[in-house]
Amino acid sequence: MDLNKRVPEIFGEMVFNEDVMREKLPKEVYKSLSKTIEEGRTIDPSIAGVVANAMKDWAIEKGATHYTHWFQPLTGVTAEKHDSFIAPVGNCKVVMEFSGKELIKGESDASSFPSGGLRATFEARGYTAWDPASYAFVKNGTLYIPTAFCSYTGEALDTKTPLLRSMAAINTQALRIVRLFGDAQAKRVNTTVGAEQEYFIVDNETYKKRRDLLYCGRTLFGAPAPKGQELEDHYFGPLKPRISAFMQDLDRELWTLGINSKTKHNEAAPAQHELAPIYVTTNLAVDQNLLIMESMKLVAQRHGLRCLLHEKPYAGVNGSGKHNNWSICTDTGKNLLDPGKTPAENAQFLLILAAIVKAVDEYASLMRISVAYAGNDHRLGAGEAPPAIISIFLGEDLEGLIESIIDGTAYKASKAGMMDLGVPTVPVFRKDTTDRNRTSPFAFTGNKFEFRMVGSSQNIAMPNIILNTAVAEEFRQFADILEASEDGEDFDKKVAEIIRKTFTEHKRVIFN
Repeated sequence: MDLNKRVPEIFGEMVFNEDVMREKLPKEVYKSLSKTIEEGRTIDPSIAGVVANAMKDWAIEKGATHYTHWFQPLTGVTAEKHDSFIAPVGNCKVVMEFSGKELIKGESDASSFPSGGLRATFEARGYTAWDPASYAFVKNGTLYIPTAFCSYTGEALDTKTPLLRSMAAINTQALRIVRLFGDAQAKRVNTTVGAEQEYFIVDNETYKKRRDLLYCGRTLFGAPAPKGQELEDHYFGPLKPRISAFMQDLDRELWTLGINSKTKHNEAAPAQHELAPIYVTTNLAVDQNLLIMESMKLVAQRHGLRCLLHEKPYAGVNGSGKHNNWSICTDTGKNLLDPGKTPAENAQFLLILAAIVKAVDEYASLMRISVAYAGNDHRLGAGEAPPAIISIFLGEDLEGLIESIIDGTAYKASKAGMMDLGVPTVPVFRKDTTDRNRTSPFAFTGNKFEFRMVGSSQNIAMPNIILNTAVAEEFRQFADILEASEDGEDFDKKVAEIIRKTFTEHKRVIFN
């Protein structure tokens, strides 16, 4: 990688993204593929061959000799089988080929991946199917094509297929809601995610001396560290040169893959750190977080280090989570979780908030299950982490608004005060109307919800599948009621009834 190149030059240079497609594809093919991606349409099979050839030529320019259908079986990690582009043409010669059929469909052995008992061991055939909404990319001489994975009889054997289904469900139901409120412009509603990633970095030679770390990813015995996090001096502390060099290398690697690695800092526990990306559409966020974890491990080893993604590698100090910042946005750029300046008058926001509160209360057990596994259960409830009991934090302002709705009383919004530090050279600034909550399992943080229970090593697909599907179901129920209203019935009054009834029945899950 050329370190002299500027960040805008290297960003996304290994990704078959929108700009590359616009340049490499014929105009009509590009338009058709763009509609597939932007509007969630079924891809036109007639363009697959043209896209495949352009993708192959571009990948070869980037040094690729192989391609792989990259998928997410139920193992918690990704899977890939590499095939070369070569095709023999006789006389000991080959050409480089890649067909539309090879792009759209691949075949994998499905018998060796977990299926939950859906299939007998001898039933081996499985299919991978191209996900056009997630960009292909080149890594280590191979063109990676993100795909879904299913059995010969059509059962989903991965996390991507149910994730895409959940995104389709929330799109369908959320569009019904925004249409009822008069939005005729939006063509699609997407959930977006920014997954903050915590991790530990240790010296490789020291790591190899600990068999428990080597085999289990965490220490099982030993004396407490002579200095833990008692003084909190590691949190946001200066980066050590060796760690800083690793982080710089990691950033550049991620930027070439089009991943918006934005924030990096020391975390609370010694040797613990965090990387935070900018949010993207959920299926892209899932793919990118899997790449982030893989890159962390590989880049660390290049620097003589080891990256530990176990949720609780050491007793007595903070563990590592993955804060899943989840929101809902229209394709016109409107964030449906933005309360605006006057949330008490924003009926659409309050209806959507009520649906989410209801979803979390009714499907709390599924949310808990989506983050429940051995590593994370060492962490949850262990001092710094969210408790293992699901609740929602909304902040004082929204809680006060909800109480006034339930009680039928007038709401008096508190004004955000000004922060004056008493130092003439430091500007006076307006503070937020409510504090943040670092320990709530599911906290509202201004225009998004932060699902803080997700474990540092897990694929974030399952928590988002549950969130999307549960909220889509509540949207469906609300839309059914509103669409069934009799002609002439006051729409605003009906919305207010739903909001009040929902908050009254489900306020138990709000815990500030």
